[in-house]
Order: sequence, then structure tokens, then C-alpha cells
Amino acid sequence: MKSEWIANYEDNLITITNDWLNGEKLFINNILQDEQLNFFTPSKLSGVLTDKNGAKLHVKTNISGLFKVSCRLFVDHKKVDLKQVK
Repeated sequence: MKSEWIANYEDNLITITNDWLNGEKLFINNILQDEQLNFFTPSKLSGVLTDKNGAKLHVKTNISGLFKVSCRLFVDHKKVDLKQVK
């Protein structure tokens, strides 16, 4: 089973994927930022994006759940809405 979420934050595309065989991955502008092959505990992924002013912002996400998987995304310690596409 594969799940995928996307968000657009200040013209940066953030994609989070969860796949039973390939683990969890965080992409920012189609560049892999972090990945985890963990099947039993909630995953914690992190990365960095550049805002419109050139400042580096910390990105973190976590995926949890067994039968219904959920994902949360934070940019610079503020929650960002995600859209699940798969």
C-alpha cells in the first residue's frame, strides 16, 4: 500500500510518500531530503527549504498509523495543511 501527500509552501513543492516496501520519504522540489525504513514506530523526517527571502526554514514531518496512515507537516514550527493524493 502506498500513500502520498503534497503541500505547496511559498512556491516550494513538498511531497511525502509512505510505502510498505520502500519506507517513508520526504521530497522538497523533487529532491530527496530524508528517508526512513521503519515499520513499527512513527517516522520522523526532516529537511530544509528556502523561502522567498532566501532564508532557510526547517521542515519536519511524521507519519503514523497502521491501517489508516496519517501525516503531519511543520515548516518553521508551524503546521501546514497537506493534501493526500494517494
